[in-house]
Amino acid sequence: MRRHILAAAFGLACGLGAAQAQQVQEPITLRGMGSFHVGGKLVEISGRPVKDVVFTPGGTPARVDPNGTYQTGQMYVQYFLPQNEKGSVPLLLWHGGGMTGVNYETTPDGRQGWLEFFLRKGWSVYNSDAVERGRSSWAMYPDVIPGEPLFLTTANPFERFRIGAGGGYDADPAKRKYLPGSQFPAEGYDNFVKQIVPRWTSTDQMIIDAYIAEVDKVCPCVISFHSQSGQFGFKVAQARPDKVKALIAVEPAGIGDPAKAAALKDIPVLMVFGDYIEQDARWPTIRKTATDFGDKITAAGGSVDVVNLPAVGITGNSHMLMMDKNNLDVAQLIQDWLAKKGLTK
Repeated sequence: MRRHILAAAFGLACGLGAAQAQQVQEPITLRGMGSFHVGGKLVEISGRPVKDVVFTPGGTPARVDPNGTYQTGQMYVQYFLPQNEKGSVPLLLWHGGGMTGVNYETTPDGRQGWLEFFLRKGWSVYNSDAVERGRSSWAMYPDVIPGEPLFLTTANPFERFRIGAGGGYDADPAKRKYLPGSQFPAEGYDNFVKQIVPRWTSTDQMIIDAYIAEVDKVCPCVISFHSQSGQFGFKVAQARPDKVKALIAVEPAGIGDPAKAAALKDIPVLMVFGDYIEQDARWPTIRKTATDFGDKITAAGGSVDVVNLPAVGITGNSHMLMMDKNNLDVAQLIQDWLAKKGLTK
C-alpha cells in the first residue's frame, strides 16, 4: 500500500525554511568535473539538393551537399564530482519537456539550484540535456525526426505550470496575477522563459535510448526526473533495474509500462507533488495516473512514497519546484529520504 509521508518522518517539523536559509556557502572542492556525449546513431540522408551557401556577409560561396551520413540522437551530459563524496552512488538529474539541464543549475532569480545543493551534500551529480535539446543538438526533420518542433509562447507556462491564474499573464510584469501564496519567483519569470527550447513529440524512443546509454555508462545511480521525463525515468529503470538504486519522480507527467511494474519492486520510489493541483484542469488526472502506477509497483512488492508538499507544510509550489523560492526545502526533503533509504555515506 502506498504511504503518504508525514513531515516528521523527514525531520521537517521544526523550521521548514531552514534549508532555504542556509545559503551561506563554503567553497566547493571537486575531485573532477567534465562532460561527455552518449547514445545516438548514424543516419544516411539522400535526395536533398546541393546548394551554394554564403556563410559570412561578403564571403565566397561554398558548395554544401546535405546528403551523407549524420550523427543523430546523441545526448550531452555534464558531471561534477565532489572531493568529499557522501552519496553512495551518483545522482542523475533529468529535466522536463521543452527544457534543458539549465533547470537545475540555478534559479531564474539567481539563487542556488538543485545541482549545487546536492553537490554540496556530497553527491556526484550528472546533469543532462535530453536528445534534440540544448547542447545535445538536434537532427534534420522530417528526414530523421518525424514532424515539426513545438515552440512555447512566453505566456504558455504561466498557467500550465501552475505559476499564475488562468488569464493572469500580462506582458507587463506588474500586471501579472500569480496564484495566492505562489513561491515561484515573480521577478525571475521573464528570465525563466528564456530557458525554453523547441521540443518534438516524436523523439521519446530516441531520448530513452540515450538515457539508457547514460545509465550503462555511469550507474549504479539514483535518478531524479521531472515532468515529461517521468516516463523516461520509469521506463529506463524498468530496462535496467539492476543499475538503479532509487527513483525520485518530481511531478512526473508520464509513467512506465504498467505491465512491467514488478521490474521496479527492488527500487525505492519517491513521488513529489507541489501545490494548486486541485485547482488545475489537468493535474489531478496527471497525479492520479502517477500514483496509480505507484500502486502497481507497491502491489508487486515495491516501495513507493508519495509526498504532496502542502500536506507536510511546504506550500506555494508551482510545477517548477526546483526553481521556487522554497526549492531548497524540497531538495532537503529529497535528501532526507535518500538518507533514510541508506543511500548516503
